[in-house]
Amino acid sequence: MQERTTRRALLETAARLFDERGYSGTSISDISALSGRTSGAIYFHYASKENLALAVVEEHFASWPRMVARHRTAGLPALHKLVALSFTVARAFRDDVVVRAGSRLWMERKAITTPLPTPFVDWIGVVTELLSEADAGGELAPGVDPSAAAHGVVCAFFGLHTVSDALDGREHIEQRLHDLWLLLLTALQADPDPAGLLDRVRADHPAVPA
Repeated sequence: MQERTTRRALLETAARLFDERGYSGTSISDISALSGRTSGAIYFHYASKENLALAVVEEHFASWPRMVARHRTAGLPALHKLVALSFTVARAFRDDVVVRAGSRLWMERKAITTPLPTPFVDWIGVVTELLSEADAGGELAPGVDPSAAAHGVVCAFFGLHTVSDALDGREHIEQRLHDLWLLLLTALQADPDPAGLLDRVRADHPAVPA
């Protein structure tokens, strides 16, 4: 138990520094100073800075299936589940330091010798499944191909995060995501009512902006 606690504490400390300074700007000595643990302890648990960075990225990826499962099991229309999931993910990118650090480390992957997991593929798969479910339920507009639309939705979502991070550190990410869904749902819904769907999502998730 103590070993697991120590590993987690080191991972979260490293994530904080990777998020703030990037991979190249963070050293084992920095992590040691902030965590209050010796460099030897860090090397004992993670062997190298590369392995520690990989652990942060893997933890970043491991957080998504839990979020997806929580929304997939809800007895709600598929588009409702998709929109609600997107706000949950947006909050994680804004509020969870491990998620933020994992994202930054992947962007800086060329500086890291250890291969990192490939992003986006699983997200495209999840969104394709939800849009296919929406299509089967009569929610999608005629002619919308779930696979092609999923690729576009994922690109738009993560592009929004990149711009929001650059402009305001994702401070206004939920409002920006709300505005994006107003645009996307107009094209996706069989009977366009993006504001109505967002209102219903907000009723279940009060933090979603009006």
